[in-house]
Amino acid sequence: MKNRTSEIVKKLECQLPLTVQQYSDLYTAYLHSIDDVFGTCYISQKEFFDKLNVSQGDLMVFDRFIESLNKVYQNWIDLGSKFWQIYVQMKLSTISSSDQFIHISMDHYAQILAKFNEIFNTTNTRKLVK
Repeated sequence: MKNRTSEIVKKLECQLPLTVQQYSDLYTAYLHSIDDVFGTCYISQKEFFDKLNVSQGDLMVFDRFIESLNKVYQNWIDLGSKFWQIYVQMKLSTISSSDQFIHISMDHYAQILAKFNEIFNTTNTRKLVK
């Protein structure tokens, strides 16, 4: 069972970089697509505001508003990234602690079995001697 489990774990480990790269490629394509949509919208937006005769002052106020939203969103992205980093560190710490606990438990279990075998062998030996 140990060997089969190790084979599965190693296979998953080998696939992980490819899976992460594929997800990264997919997410990057998604983000570029959104960027392209807004790039196309820029041309339409310029034509729209030119036809409305919106003053440059009003456009500058609107641009400052969009800039403030941009900063808020970038802060949210940074906070989300920091949260994910802390979350992963916590999960890794939990796995490490669990692994240590399992190893300690297995060591104690092995000691108990060894003691049981020692007692069992001593008891059987006594019966044979009698």
